[in-house]
Amino acid sequence: MKLNFAFDTAYHQFYIRDSLAPIELGGAAFWTKEAYDERLAITEGILVIGTECYGPVKGEIELLDGMNEKFDINKFDHIVEGGIHTESGTLEILDCPTVTVQLMININPGLYRVRIYSSNLSSVEGGEMGDDYYRIEMWPDDYEARKVLKQYFSK
Repeated sequence: MKLNFAFDTAYHQFYIRDSLAPIELGGAAFWTKEAYDERLAITEGILVIGTECYGPVKGEIELLDGMNEKFDINKFDHIVEGGIHTESGTLEILDCPTVTVQLMININPGLYRVRIYSSNLSSVEGGEMGDDYYRIEMWPDDYEARKVLKQYFSK
């Protein structure tokens, strides 16, 4: 299953959240230097995806049966992955800072690995708007740590 998304967000981030996870995101304690540099913060039941833009974000999310091992690393600016545990079986994609649900996805409860491919990051000028794009893949897996497959540094 593949779903597209497009919505406005702020503070260079949006969220993937298990619907039962606490939604107290104020203070951004999860944004360590490493998480910020690697564009992914992980907290209980929530992944916080770092974006290049401050405004409209667009992308797609696809649920897979297993890990995609056939991707061209050169097509993307940044690739990072981490794990999320869903107890509810409902994932939400939320904007920032209002944490409004932009997309809901029903999946089987359990552990999932999530890989975020970021592209067109250099199109964002002054941190505001550009043509950045986020492809997200998810599959059942018990791997939970953050892992960077390709690092991008803002100019």
